[in-house]
Amino acid sequence: MDKLIYIADDDDNIRNLLKSFLERESFRCIGFPTGDALLAAYSDSPCDLVILDVMMPGHDGFYILKQIRKTSNVPIIMLTAKDSDADYIQSLDLGSDDYFTKPFSPVKLVSKVKSVLKRQEEITG
Repeated sequence: MDKLIYIADDDDNIRNLLKSFLERESFRCIGFPTGDALLAAYSDSPCDLVILDVMMPGHDGFYILKQIRKTSNVPIIMLTAKDSDADYIQSLDLGSDDYFTKPFSPVKLVSKVKSVLKRQEEITG
């Protein structure tokens, strides 16, 4: 597939788990311990999809989502321990493509990544 996915999560185990599952499906992945680090990398070199934790050191995932949405429609999937309806709604209102709560199924998340990227390809041609 050769699609590049950026993953921002301050939990090394979650980043490594996601990378492992996504790389098995031929995605290239780069992990970041903060959303700020992801945002800096995205500014220099955009990716095909972002997986973004909400609660991280520095700016939270909602802030990073807003910043990316100012210039890009890249698919963004939020991954967070925040499971309130208000957080879910805020995420979608800010422009995320989906919202997964922890603990999560890596298989379901990978399936969602594939689905979102396929839809994105159909839209952009």
